[in-house]
Amino acid sequence: MSKKSIKASGNRGKVVIIGAGGVGGVVAHKVAQAVEHFPEVILASRTLSKCQAIAKQLPRAIRTVAIDADNVPALTKFLKKEKPFLVINVALPYQDLPIMDACLAAGVHYLDTANYEPPNIAKFEYKWQWAYQEKFQKAGLMALLGSGFDPGVTNVFCAYAQKKLFDRIEQIDILDANAGDHGLPFATNFNPEINLREVSARGRYFEHGEWVETEPLSWSRTFDFPAIGPKKCFLLYHEELESLAKFIPGVKRLRFWMTFSDNYMNHMRALQNVGMLGIAPVEHQGQSIIPIQFLKTLLPDPASLGPRTKGKTNIGCLVEGTKNGKKRRAYIYNVCDHQECYREVQSQAISYTTGVPAVVGAIMMVTGQWLKPGVWNMEQLDPEPFLSELARRGLPWQVQELPVE
Repeated sequence: MSKKSIKASGNRGKVVIIGAGGVGGVVAHKVAQAVEHFPEVILASRTLSKCQAIAKQLPRAIRTVAIDADNVPALTKFLKKEKPFLVINVALPYQDLPIMDACLAAGVHYLDTANYEPPNIAKFEYKWQWAYQEKFQKAGLMALLGSGFDPGVTNVFCAYAQKKLFDRIEQIDILDANAGDHGLPFATNFNPEINLREVSARGRYFEHGEWVETEPLSWSRTFDFPAIGPKKCFLLYHEELESLAKFIPGVKRLRFWMTFSDNYMNHMRALQNVGMLGIAPVEHQGQSIIPIQFLKTLLPDPASLGPRTKGKTNIGCLVEGTKNGKKRRAYIYNVCDHQECYREVQSQAISYTTGVPAVVGAIMMVTGQWLKPGVWNMEQLDPEPFLSELARRGLPWQVQELPVE
């Protein structure tokens, strides 16, 4: 990929990771392993102790700093002083825009794993970040959006299907199954606030050029997942559908499905019924609190689930279309084992499957394989080098041919 017009941004081997949750821990581990690409690493978070705890687990020394990612002037000053090549943003989706602003002001490339979501509206979409296209182009900087698994690897699977497996793609179903068991009454596998906002929202899918809405979790199907078996999954709206609808030409239908246990569903519905998933402030004993943020403090930290979680995940794309004039149906997927992830990086598979692709996206940028000015979604870029590196870094993938229905 041409590097024309790319600004010489910072030290090519120096990266700043912002975020010290479960995904931040995985990213720090995998970046520390890839010393050939990342000789200098800084882990930053509002809570320094979280960064220090992660740093103690790593095979080599990295620097840790306390930084408030919402404070654009302070973050800009920090980035100008440090001059990194790239910021890997694994903080909260609410912080995407402030971090992008700081990267623009400091002349630093940018990568995240989830698109922007306003704190006071349970609605995520790319319009806010796509609006930065001209700014990043003019600055000679690259912003890579959604370099996690879903979004992220699922987008790249679709690009690979478009490039190698199909002449025309007609339908894509993204399927996300977590067959892990942590043994707790109720817990979320990633940030509880983001998880519960996402799951309790209205469903949405793309069909024949239009968006169709459904009641939350009202549609379900059963799919036989390789290495896991048949699982019931529910239709949700997920951010990669928006970019795939824009960048996969001619696709007629796009849907996203995720599995949930009966236990999870019962707890979530009960919490929703009593108002604990609310995002508007309420008065409690003279104080203003946001119910879902209070609930987050009561639920287990997803980063703590690693030692106790057993089982596997299976995330993939069921793609239907034509090849050489014939109908074709293929499932492109990864299987990840929770306990194997914990043995390697002290994390469960949900954080692992998000953190590893973030590092692979960063490798694509620092090596120049994916590097051009502007704001880019994953499916717009060459899938093959990314997928080769993904397998080398711990997330092998497979293609299963399925009978045409």
